[in-house]
Amino acid sequence: MKIYEHKNDIVIADQSDFELSDIFDCGQCFRFNPNADGSYTGTAFGRTIRISKRGDDIVLHSTSISDFDLIWRSFLDLERDYSEIKDRLGTDDVMSEAVRYGEGIRILNQELWETMISFIISASNNIPRIKKIIELLCANFGTAHTYEGRIYYSFPTPEMIASLDLSDLSVIRAGFRDKYILDCARNVASGAIDLDAIRFMTTPHAKEALLSIRGVGNKVSDCILLFGLSRFDSFPIDVWIKRVMEHCYFSGTVQSIQTISDFANEKFGDLGGIAQQYLFFYARENKIGV
Repeated sequence: MKIYEHKNDIVIADQSDFELSDIFDCGQCFRFNPNADGSYTGTAFGRTIRISKRGDDIVLHSTSISDFDLIWRSFLDLERDYSEIKDRLGTDDVMSEAVRYGEGIRILNQELWETMISFIISASNNIPRIKKIIELLCANFGTAHTYEGRIYYSFPTPEMIASLDLSDLSVIRAGFRDKYILDCARNVASGAIDLDAIRFMTTPHAKEALLSIRGVGNKVSDCILLFGLSRFDSFPIDVWIKRVMEHCYFSGTVQSIQTISDFANEKFGDLGGIAQQYLFFYARENKIGV
């Protein structure tokens, strides 16, 4: 991977397996949005970045090599060989086709706290509304900073949210999720939920810990494991993925979530989470399971 600075930009040259829309429009994160020129701008770890592509080069605009090394190299999962992953997964016609549709997907390494709250908000919700709620949460309770002449907001800390009450949170229009957001923040701020401990748990124990949090069910816990802890053996199953798996691997017959989970674990193993993202993208593009 060749990386160099050009004026105020960082350029990652000749980077394969990286497409902006595949990464930022596949439902794994909610704070990156497309611009008119095809670039994407978003905020993570208290920093904002605009990312574009020029041929096979990735350009990170208005940033420094120190921020690249501190945040963006890991966040964008640039050190991982996705070509090797796709070779391992594309062993049947379904996955081969799914990989072709989502060939530029990468799993972002997101901040655990933000991922927890984002996917608590995601429960029984749609992506445009999830993004709006998170935008309001950050604008009202995050810290402002300026990037390329515009104001952006960091994700609010657990301590900031814990200091609020339910009436304060009504401004974000999250409905019944307000109480879960507040409860989670207070437990993280007090240490009752130990994020550092969860990071070092095995996947089954981390999932058990996440399931103890109000507002976190099976699918949300798997999303947090995958997107906030990089546990690629986690295979989130919602109604959409359930229908996709039934269509692609069970001849359209209805299956239990446990049956699908066991099948995915056996078939995809430690790459289940990445397989899920390829399948999600493939199904969405082809309206499978609608």
